[in-house]
Amino acid sequence: MKKMFSTTIGQLRTVAFMEGISFLLLLFVTMPLKYLIHIEGPNQYVGMAHGFLFLAYIALVIFAKFKYKWSILTTLGALAASVIPFGTFYADDKIFALESGD
Repeated sequence: MKKMFSTTIGQLRTVAFMEGISFLLLLFVTMPLKYLIHIEGPNQYVGMAHGFLFLAYIALVIFAKFKYKWSILTTLGALAASVIPFGTFYADDKIFALESGD
């Protein structure tokens, strides 16, 4: 566990997982609560957390691009994954796991 947080790719994988979960919560839980049942509170908190995690993910992808010498295509794929539901989980499996040696 400690090893995962000590490398850039480990940090990226952790943030990617949390960003993916927050995105799914936003899409499938808090947005329906807000627009169908008019309960806005959860959407504010999950939205704020998702925004922070999204920015952290983008920063870590850019940092990893230079550290691991990713191609522009790999970098764009990792960035695009953040705006597609379940995308960060796919990126973790197809891009990040390869870099970490898992």
